[in-house]
Amino acid sequence: MEALTALEGSVLLWIQDWIRADWLSPFMITITKLGNLGFIWILISLGLLCFRKTRWAGAAGLLGLIFSLAFNNWFLKNLFERIRPYEVIDGLVLMTKKASDFSFPSGHAGSSFAAATAIICSLKGCRWRWLALVLAVLIAFSRLYIGIHYPSDVICGALTGALCGAFAAWIVRKVRSRVFRS
Repeated sequence: MEALTALEGSVLLWIQDWIRADWLSPFMITITKLGNLGFIWILISLGLLCFRKTRWAGAAGLLGLIFSLAFNNWFLKNLFERIRPYEVIDGLVLMTKKASDFSFPSGHAGSSFAAATAIICSLKGCRWRWLALVLAVLIAFSRLYIGIHYPSDVICGALTGALCGAFAAWIVRKVRSRVFRS
């Protein structure tokens, strides 16, 4: 585990030294704030609920968020209790206020990929659905950029979130087919 932490620390310090820039930091801080409490994903899902053609995608997005919150934030974070990287890695500068919960997995990455996956799976044929994936990737990367998560936190959050989103889309598809059969 120490070797993994050292490797991930090197990645975070590399991002800090080579990617962080004065012109980019305000953008990345804004992107990360969009993911706070799943805010942007709740808004997008509620917006999708407003239209008959996208209503089921909105429902899937919200359900994916609920699944990710329960699995990632309530279960896995408390199971693993991983300390945040800025507490462990010498020289890593945190660009936001300290978090009050554990690091693994990233809740921002989890919720982003849960909602994005649910939306992508539910909006077949819509070319705009892939913008959800772009936003999810940006939010996930912003967590590394600001120094609040390890890379494995973000990768695992994205994977478990995507699974939560796919499961939510599957459930909504089953419910939808039963509703239209009746």
